[in-house]
Order: sequence, then structure tokens, then C-alpha cells
Amino acid sequence: MTGGSPGMEEAVPRMLCGDEDAFRVVYREVHPPLVRYLSVLVGPDEADDVASETWAQAFRDLSRFSGDADGFRGWVTTIGRHRALDHLRRRSRRPQVVQGLGEIAEPPHLDDVEGRVLAAASTEAVVELVRRLPRDQAEAVMLRAVLGFDAETAARILGKRAGAVRVASHRGLRRLAAELGGQPAERISPATCNTFLPRGAEGVR
Repeated sequence: MTGGSPGMEEAVPRMLCGDEDAFRVVYREVHPPLVRYLSVLVGPDEADDVASETWAQAFRDLSRFSGDADGFRGWVTTIGRHRALDHLRRRSRRPQVVQGLGEIAEPPHLDDVEGRVLAAASTEAVVELVRRLPRDQAEAVMLRAVLGFDAETAARILGKRAGAVRVASHRGLRRLAAELGGQPAERISPATCNTFLPRGAEGVR
């Protein structure tokens, strides 16, 4: 998978030894993309609350974790997904899925369009479109394009096979490409663009 910053690699071992400053470094790196992922599951208005529950559990269970920066990001994301699904069950709600996107024919030059979708994956406009996808596709796109996980790590988080995650991600990106009409990323709300896309996410495998 695509790892975090070099600071993460150094901070995670220190965090596991009780360094509070290191925990803050890790939190600043992991929290923004985690909230974006959770917003696809529970909606933007409740993502922060679920993220708070996620970090509370992660802090309580930190002594149970062993691994590197990539492993920590996957561990926290898994906790977040469980908390989000619990939240939905408590509210007797389902993730937001807009019907009517249908099976969209693959547009020409799909690989180029998918690249532009990934390049714009941190904009609010594209995240809003992701929320309209079926949940399996939305999760696959967010885990791979925004959080930067490879298919194997995303599969462990979702409890699926890596091949199924690749298929869901491709289908989701194809629908997003059709929704965006093949427009260059620069034309998609550049004023709202943030910098939460992890390093190397443009090379999602």
C-alpha cells in the first residue's frame, strides 16, 4: 500500500512507546483522509462524531497494536469502518446511495479519465459524487484512491477478496468518470480542493 509521510514511519514506533507528541503527528496524518472515508459511509454531518469514536477506541486498544505506519493506518481504518456500521445500525439508516446512475457504458480512453478522477479525489465535488455510488464501490474507491491502500489491505479492511475490491474500485471509477464527463480535474471546483491525497496515491495499483 501507499504509506504515509516519513514522519509517520518514525512517529508510530515512538507512539507505541507512549510518546504523546508522536501520537499527535500520527493523528494529523491519518485523521483527514479517515474522515473523508467515514463521510461516504455515514454522511458528512456525522463523520466527525464517528471519527471521534474511532480514535477513542484506538487509544484504548493501542497496546494491542503492533506494526508499522501502514499497518496502523489499516488498523485505524478498520476500527472506523466498524464504528460507522454500528452507527448506521443504531440509527436504522443505510448509507446514502443515489439510484439511477445505472450501468454506464465505458467512455473512450477510460484509463486517462480514471487518472483525472484520481487526481481530483481530494476535492469535495468528487467526494460528493463518490457518496452516490453503491456502497461497495464507494468504499473501494475511497480506500484505494483517497487513503492510498493497495487492494490486499483494502480487502482485509472490507473482509473481501482483493479481486473483488479491484473490480468494485474499477466500476466506481468508471461511473465517476462518466459522471465527470471526461472533464479535466482543473475544472472540478478547484477552490475546494484540499491536500489530503496521500503521497503516491496517483499510482494506486
